[in-house]
Amino acid sequence: MQSATVIIDRKYSMKLKVIVHEAEEGGYWAEVPSIPGCVAQGECFDELLSNIYEAVEGCLSVDVQDISISGNDKIMEIAF
Repeated sequence: MQSATVIIDRKYSMKLKVIVHEAEEGGYWAEVPSIPGCVAQGECFDELLSNIYEAVEGCLSVDVQDISISGNDKIMEIAF
């Protein structure tokens, strides 16, 4: 089992623990414990790494159009 650091965007950096597992059928799969349900898999480590970046981005992206926002509310982006 390995741990990796995922950098979300070159402009911002956020360190997340990623647990990498060797799959029984070959290849790898990974999970991000701090983001429930965020998992990825790949035939090789490079493919897994690419897929986990994509999975994290997908799990963290939100469409604010579906959220009720009043005139006094503000939308902010924060970087870690």
